[in-house]
Amino acid sequence: MDRIADLLSVLPPPMRDPVLFAVPFFIILLAVEWAAARTLGASASEPGRPDPGSYLSRDARASVLMGLVSVATMGFWKFLGLMGYAALYAYAAPWHLSPRQWYTWVIALVGVDVLFYAYHRIAHRVRLIWATHQAHHSSRYFNFATALRQKWNNSGELIMWAPLPLLGVPPWMVFTSFSISLVYQFWIHTERIGTLPGPIEFIFNTPSHHRVHHGADPEYLDRNYGGILIIWDRLFGSFQPELSRPHYGLTKPVNTFNIWSLETHEYVAIARDVRSATRWRDKLGYIFGPPGWEPSRSIRGDVPLADSLPRRGPGTMTFRANSF
Repeated sequence: MDRIADLLSVLPPPMRDPVLFAVPFFIILLAVEWAAARTLGASASEPGRPDPGSYLSRDARASVLMGLVSVATMGFWKFLGLMGYAALYAYAAPWHLSPRQWYTWVIALVGVDVLFYAYHRIAHRVRLIWATHQAHHSSRYFNFATALRQKWNNSGELIMWAPLPLLGVPPWMVFTSFSISLVYQFWIHTERIGTLPGPIEFIFNTPSHHRVHHGADPEYLDRNYGGILIIWDRLFGSFQPELSRPHYGLTKPVNTFNIWSLETHEYVAIARDVRSATRWRDKLGYIFGPPGWEPSRSIRGDVPLADSLPRRGPGTMTFRANSF
């Protein structure tokens, strides 16, 4: 930890990412969960279905590699965002909030959290943005390694956070608050924790709530978008309690562990659909419509179920037994 602190001390405050401090704890928790999965064995609720809370070696390796690349790409996007936020903060904000005041941190943390909810909800309903996010949902397993399966394009989130420097929140506090959100969201990617006491479940995002979010079952699709707090879902009608054990993955599985394909396949699919469309409104629908959109059809209307679901779900789900 001291060595990490020394390395980060040479960086300007906005670039001292708390996520890097948390990496050793991520590794420890991942190792503990992996050992628990091996010790406890399968606890699947369906005959012949391996425990989706266990570890498949290639799946977990892909998740970890995607997370490592994400650290580098996020640094690039944060550098661009820092320049834009600094300009907004210096020239457009009507006042500057002091980082020494407790309420500034409340505004930053709550602001990042509600804007994360808004962006996250948009990401599931606009296909172009879904293309940046779907990789996080591509695993058929749900464990701490899945938490590391992060997107490489954070440009949309940077745009979504722009109101905060406009309100006078120092740019480095915006980045720090989002990193705190990311660190919090690591521990909710597990099947090894059941439900927590009622007040915690009511206010905070928990493993139970987040299992629903990663669930591919129809009753779980597009639910529980919260980061730290689940109250936004309760307020805006997107909350769904966990009723049964979810199936995880995409409705149209990619069936690969190649991290480049996992990150980019939806962009390729969008380009293919746009090329095939003859009308401009259809081309725009393929880009900005919800995942699964087709011309003259509604995703929740008369489309057969297999076509109407966003690209998250069981599809023809198969599991492999070999694990770590």
